[in-house]
Amino acid sequence: MRILVVEDEKKVATFVKKGLQEEGYAVDAVYNGIDGLSFAADQSYDLILLDIYLPGIDGLTILKKLRDAKVKTPVLLLTVRATIEDKVIGLNSGADDYLTKPFAFEELIARVRALLRRGRDADTTVIQVADLILDPVRRIVTRRGQVIVLTMKEFSLLEYFMRSAGRVLTRTMIIDHVWNYDFDTETNVIDVYVNYLRKKIDTGHDVKLIHTVRGVGYVLKTE
Repeated sequence: MRILVVEDEKKVATFVKKGLQEEGYAVDAVYNGIDGLSFAADQSYDLILLDIYLPGIDGLTILKKLRDAKVKTPVLLLTVRATIEDKVIGLNSGADDYLTKPFAFEELIARVRALLRRGRDADTTVIQVADLILDPVRRIVTRRGQVIVLTMKEFSLLEYFMRSAGRVLTRTMIIDHVWNYDFDTETNVIDVYVNYLRKKIDTGHDVKLIHTVRGVGYVLKTE
């Protein structure tokens, strides 16, 4: 899943981005309201963490513009102020949750997970392709009942493949959904991770699920 962090305090943004990446999310961070609105408006994110007090355009204005444009991406507001009035204004403006700074990362990640589950009903059920089963809530993968241990990035990549089963995914599409917008597209890291997955998912099984489409990308399918 892909998360956008809009936060003008770069130390906070860096801390949040690093922590979320370690949890397996693809994370982009921008540091002003103008960039925040531009990035958020393309609707490629599953969740937006939005500071209220931003240079250029404030967070509440960004939120209102997004909701007026029918962008339904869940938004978690971040602010140093915690009055009831502020919370009511934020929630009435279309925010899905509210977190006061400073905050513990454990609380942030708990709210992130809750919003992502709420925003995507499919995340409350397992995903199955043939005998491969992925549980996005418990973060467990099995094939023929055998647990497959994956890294966070491998899990995110496999989840994208399984949610897109039968659809050819280009390297650009994979970068957009699993890595960050500033990812170095000249590296072969995507091919490396796909090979990691192949070894863990397909080795020892007659039916291979991950296939290369030469000159295009990859596809997960049963045939």
